[in-house]
Amino acid sequence: MYSQTVMDHFRNPHNVGKMENPSGVGKVGNPQCGDEMIIYIKVENNVITDVSFETFGCVAAIASSSMTTDLIKGKTIEEALALSNKEVADKLGGLPPLKMHCSVLAEDGIKMAIEDYRKREEEKKNEQKI
Repeated sequence: MYSQTVMDHFRNPHNVGKMENPSGVGKVGNPQCGDEMIIYIKVENNVITDVSFETFGCVAAIASSSMTTDLIKGKTIEEALALSNKEVADKLGGLPPLKMHCSVLAEDGIKMAIEDYRKREEEKKNEQKI
């Protein structure tokens, strides 16, 4: 049912755990299946220098989170925003059609973490003006 790459990322996920003092946090979930992901990013000079995740879900959700973090670490914000769920699924060697939503959750989690980062940066700028 799952590729060897999916199983490797499920059994030995990369970049797992809560991050202290992240630049941005994205939290997403799917009420139908119960999967929940929290993506943490650290950004310096528009580059994602560190990323981690906490995922509560199935094999595909954990593997998608792990692969996504691998794919965006060291990338610019713009490069990370361009990452698609299809690219994540392809890098995993494919996902069953019923599990493609897991790669969508990972993509959405990254976008939310970047949105949170940008909001925090805007708030910092506004505080400095006062």
